[in-house]
Formats: sequence, C-alpha cells, structure tokens
Amino acid sequence: MDGFCAGRYQAAMTDIPVSRGFSLRAPGRTAVGVWLLVVAAMVIAMVVVGGLTRLTGSGLSITEWDPILGAIPPLSDSVWQDAFHKYQQIPQYSDLNAGMTLDGFKAIYWWEWTHRLLGRTIGLVFFVPFVWFAWTGAIARKEWPRMIVLFGLGGLQGAVGWWMVESGLEVRDSVSQYRLAIHLGVAVLLLGALLWTALEYLRSTDARGTKPVSVTLRAWSVALVGLIYVQMLLGALVAGLHAGLIYNNWPMMGWHWLPEGPFFNTPWWINFFENPGLAQFDHRMVAYAVLLIALPLAWRIRQLQPAKRAVDAAGFVFVLTITQVLLGIVTLRTHVYIPVAMLHQLTAALLFCSAVWLAFELRRLYALNA
Repeated sequence: MDGFCAGRYQAAMTDIPVSRGFSLRAPGRTAVGVWLLVVAAMVIAMVVVGGLTRLTGSGLSITEWDPILGAIPPLSDSVWQDAFHKYQQIPQYSDLNAGMTLDGFKAIYWWEWTHRLLGRTIGLVFFVPFVWFAWTGAIARKEWPRMIVLFGLGGLQGAVGWWMVESGLEVRDSVSQYRLAIHLGVAVLLLGALLWTALEYLRSTDARGTKPVSVTLRAWSVALVGLIYVQMLLGALVAGLHAGLIYNNWPMMGWHWLPEGPFFNTPWWINFFENPGLAQFDHRMVAYAVLLIALPLAWRIRQLQPAKRAVDAAGFVFVLTITQVLLGIVTLRTHVYIPVAMLHQLTAALLFCSAVWLAFELRRLYALNA
C-alpha cells in the first residue's frame, strides 16, 4: 500500500528547478483537480449558509458592504449598538422585527456575517493556490483565461449578493425574489463550472473498458442539468415570495390541483414570477419533470454499463432525485421547518453536481469512442 501511495504521489508531481542543486516538487493535474473540488465544496457550503440566512431572516442584518473591513465583526458594545441602529432604520425592522433586542439582532447578524466571510474565504482559497499552480506550470498558460473567468464569476457573485441586499434596504421588508434568483443562479453556474473543470483535470483519456454512448443519451443528460438549474431558480422564487408557507398539503394545493386565482395579476405572465401560489405550482411541476427524466436516464445507463464512473454518477442521480422530491414534500408539509429546508437546499446542490458529473462522463465516453 505504501508503494502504491508513493507511486500515485510521484505521478501527480513534477520537478521544478529553483536553483542549482535544488528542485521544488510542483503539483500536477491531479492536485489542481482536487483543489477545484475543494473550492466547489465550499461553494456548496456557501449556498447552504445563504439559504439559512434566508430561512432565519438574517440577510438584511448587515446594511453596508465593505469587502475588506467588513470581515471584522463588531468587537465592542458601541460598535454592536451602531450596527443595530443601522438595522433599525430599514423597513424589515419596523415591519417584522420591531422591539427586537440587541441579543436577537446578534443572532441574525452572525448568520449573515458568516455567509459573507465564507465568500471572502472562497476567494482566497481560489486565488492563492491558482497563483502557485500557474507559477509551477501545473496550470498551463493556455488554461489561465478559464481560471480567471472562474475567479471573475466568484467576484460577480459577491457583487450580485450586495445588489440583492440593497433591494431590501429602502422600501421592501425582504429582498427582491428576482435578485435572489439571480444571486443563486450565479452561484450554481460557478459550482457547475468548477466541477466540470475539476473533472477535466482528474479524468484520464484512457478508453480501455469503456463502451460508446449515443448522442441521445448525451443530450438527455445535458437537458437534465439545465432542468435542475431551472428548478433551483424556481426554488429561489418560492423562497423570495414565501410561497412555501402556503398550500402546505400534497399532492393537491388546498382542495384543488391548481392554486386559487393563478392569473389575478396583469399582465398574465407576471404571475409566474410574482404570484406565490403559481410559483409553488411551477416548482412542483418542474420537480415532477426532473423525476420523469432523471430516473429513466439513470436506469438506462445502469443497464448499458458504459463505464464504471458513468454508472456511479447515474446511481447518485437516481438516489438524490428521489431524496430531493421527498424532502420537498416534507419541507412543504412542515411549513418550511428550517432543518428540513436546509437539507432540501443541500440536496438540490448535490443533485445538480451529480447531474453535471453524469453529463461529463457521457460526453467523455462519446469523445473517447467516436
């Protein structure tokens, strides 16, 4: 076992000459792939903590955006009082939290501060190793632009997050559901791009033991990724409209299959984004669509056995799809009980990752056997 581990380590490293008589062990492609997976895992944590700030009503507790000094939390009673006073000036306090104590404010403040600190940490965990990998040659110069785009997506995510918070500071007592969906959408795009890039670094071009897959299967796997992405955006709309707090039975909505007055707003199409009942209905319907695509696709791949990694990815898609649908029903039935809702959001991110993994493996198999 020791010899095997040593061989794996040496295969992932190359010698970089630093000075005469001395060389520095530089990381290889495997190390880059593992680093990107770590960053992707941190993005998943960011999504979950962001969901918790929403569920606990913490997202507007910090009313200023200071990318550098904002990493330092209040360290004295006077600073705490100043932060609380600023929160008392926004509509959320007067409409929803009038009479809140300083201790109550601290409870929501720490959630939002943790969310922002995690975002800053992700930036550092990406940037510092990237500089090292680029300098040692583990990331080739031709691959630098892609990494810069990934870093830029992370920065964009921070800017969109503040843009979202701004929407709840002056008139509304919560953030705009549109900006919430965009904020989540950028995070999920970043997550998918990180995972795909990591897999390209980790997977070999060896075609031994693989079987070809059809263009149709590849297309369905890509469609599944897109549908899960749309479903996550619809989940953000449901959260932004507090639509999970109504129609808490299943499979019907109240005593009907459709929400009452689904198109009472004009123009009619605006109801898909601003009518809580219709937003929840859409979220339910797309969940069924994900179920109807994911399960047959995963089952078919397990029948074909094109490659072990593809079968493994299909297995994750199968299990996580069923788990996510069940968690969605339980979240609804428990009136958005926070621990269940948190698991629902975490499973959504994991399901998206497993679908991206499956799409990657099928694309790789198609290319290897073309």
